[in-house]
Order: sequence, then C-alpha cells, then structure tokens
Amino acid sequence: MTVALDTRPVAVAAPADRAVSGATSTLVFVGRSIRHTLRNVEALTMAIVLPIMLMLLFTFVFGGALDSGGGYVNYVVPGIILLCAGFGSSSTAVDVADDMTNGIVDRFRTMPLRANGVITGHVVASLARNLMATGVVIGVALLVGFRPTAGPLAWLGAIGMIALFILAITWLYAAIGLAARTTAAASGYGFALLFVPYLSSAFVPTDTMPEWLQWFADNQPITPVIETIRALLFGTPVGDRAWWAVGWCLLITVGAYIWAAWLFRRKAGRR
Repeated sequence: MTVALDTRPVAVAAPADRAVSGATSTLVFVGRSIRHTLRNVEALTMAIVLPIMLMLLFTFVFGGALDSGGGYVNYVVPGIILLCAGFGSSSTAVDVADDMTNGIVDRFRTMPLRANGVITGHVVASLARNLMATGVVIGVALLVGFRPTAGPLAWLGAIGMIALFILAITWLYAAIGLAARTTAAASGYGFALLFVPYLSSAFVPTDTMPEWLQWFADNQPITPVIETIRALLFGTPVGDRAWWAVGWCLLITVGAYIWAAWLFRRKAGRR
C-alpha cells in the first residue's frame, strides 16, 4: 500500500524568546538585498548605462533640432534622472516576484525574523542603489555640458525630491512584484511603467503636444516632479508644483505600501 506524504512547506512560528525586532529583521533583509545587488553587476550596470545612453542620444542627436542654442542638455537632464530611477527601480518588481515564487519566504517564516521585512529590504536597497546611479548620471551630465545654477540648499531640495520619487516608484514596483504570478509577468508590468516619463515634460514642453495629450502630460504625477527639480536646479520659481510633486509622491508611496502589505499577507499567509 502506498501512503501519500504531504510535502508542502509548513510555517513554524518562532519562539517568543528568539524573535527579533522588526528593525533588526529589516536590517538583515536590507543587507541581503544589497549583497544581491553587488553580485548582480550586469543589472546594476545596465540601470546606469541605459539612462546615460538616452541622455547622450537626446543631447547630441535630437538636441540640435530641439534647441539649436545648445541648451537642451539643461532641459533634458531632470527627466533623464527620473528615467534612471525608473530603470533602477523596475528590477525591484522582479526581485520581489522571485522571492515570492521560489519558496524562500516560507523559509524566512520558519526563522525568528519578520518575513515581511524582505519587501522593505528590497525597497531600501533599491533606494540606495538608485541614488548612487543618479549621482553617476549627474556626473556624466556635467561632463557633457549640464550647468545648473543651484546653491547648496536648492541642491539638497532637488536631491530630497529625487529620493522621495525613487521611494514612491520603488514601493509601487514592489507591490507589482507581489501582484505578479511570475517573474516574467513582473518584468512586463514594470517595463510598461517606464513609458510614462515619455508622456510628460521630461523631453519636450507639454505645450508642444496635441491638446488631448497635453492634458494628460500636465496632470500626471511625473511632470510636477520634473518641473520642481528643474526649478530648484536653475533657480526659477517653483510655485505650487512642489506641493503637487510631494503630494503625488506621498500618495503613491502610501497607496503602494498598503497594497504591498495586503498582498504579502494574502500570499505569504496562505502558504
């Protein structure tokens, strides 16, 4: 007689005296994600090289037609910075989907760790990785003629705006990774979002677009973020765009975090 054995993984609660705090669990997972990033040199390199190639393409190939005075690089770099953030953050969706489908989360739940810290670890590591990539992109931009006039405080404001945007888009990609059933699906969903910056003021002023597209470009989240960064870097009036930019970023961050937390409990809790 053959006896069927249930080989499904079983989550075992960690003893109370062995459980570690949420902050410690998050630090463990942040370190894990950073190590994975350092080992995946190809992905890190492409996240930096692709935006730089786009910046050089728009500056030297299309820049003369868009601005014959040679100042197009000053216009396009803020958009390229956000495009760089999108490229770098999109890998978070794939990393999260991989963790959710390869069984590693089940192993984490048998350890004295808070398994949901794995998502926060991916987000924090992505934030650090993308800030580093942004620094490289800005350095290359300075070499090809980017000349911002911002002072130290304005630079801090611009960096803070960039960091807030990266945090928002990374949480969104983390939630997408949780929602996707496979890593391939997560990659596809993430790739689709990379087209949104092209429908903004990243590369051309929105008033040059058709009227129906101009409305969308003016009212989508990325345009006020880009215009806020431009204003801070070049000393032009910010106006109410900064409030819209911060508001959009906070709304995306909170919404994506709630969505990700719900998806994690729903998926990891039923294993």
